[in-house]
Amino acid sequence: MAESPTKEQLVKYLQELRDTVLWKLDGLDEYDLRRPLTPTGTSLLGMVKHLADDEFSYFGEAFGRPVTDLPWIEGRDSGDQADMFARADESVADIVGWYRSSWEHAAQTLATRDLDAPGVVTWWTHQSVTLGRILLHMAVETARHVGQMDILRESVDGAVGLYADNTNIAPVDHAAHRARVQAIADGFRRS
Repeated sequence: MAESPTKEQLVKYLQELRDTVLWKLDGLDEYDLRRPLTPTGTSLLGMVKHLADDEFSYFGEAFGRPVTDLPWIEGRDSGDQADMFARADESVADIVGWYRSSWEHAAQTLATRDLDAPGVVTWWTHQSVTLGRILLHMAVETARHVGQMDILRESVDGAVGLYADNTNIAPVDHAAHRARVQAIADGFRRS
């Protein structure tokens, strides 16, 4: 099967995003990786587990290649959000390992199918998809979560950035900038 430039580009972008997901974990201790950082319980490590589940589901299950031996699979649909947090018996290494395994599983699907290969996403209203649509969906889904992780990480230790080798952040006095923005917002505060 010949690789298309579009497929190669999408896979490249997805991999850059995946690498950024893991970079957002670098340097944090187990507590900061696991602790809920939003009122809904979102944690950095939980986001990685969720993305692993997404990749196994979209590149696996949707194309007839389900993975059934993941510890959270049974609880995924029970309402306990089993794919969104790290249980006490799941290590950081376990979850990062599952995420990397999901990439390998996805790579097998991508290597054996063209972008127009049909798939079925049983949990979507419009279930018929193509591999191209799923590849784009996962790039967008991962980018969305990378943005969330960037904000979560900033709330933990102030670290921000686009990629490890290119933060894409202007070298400004962020405290002064924040104070300026806060002063503007204060002018609109309701009394």
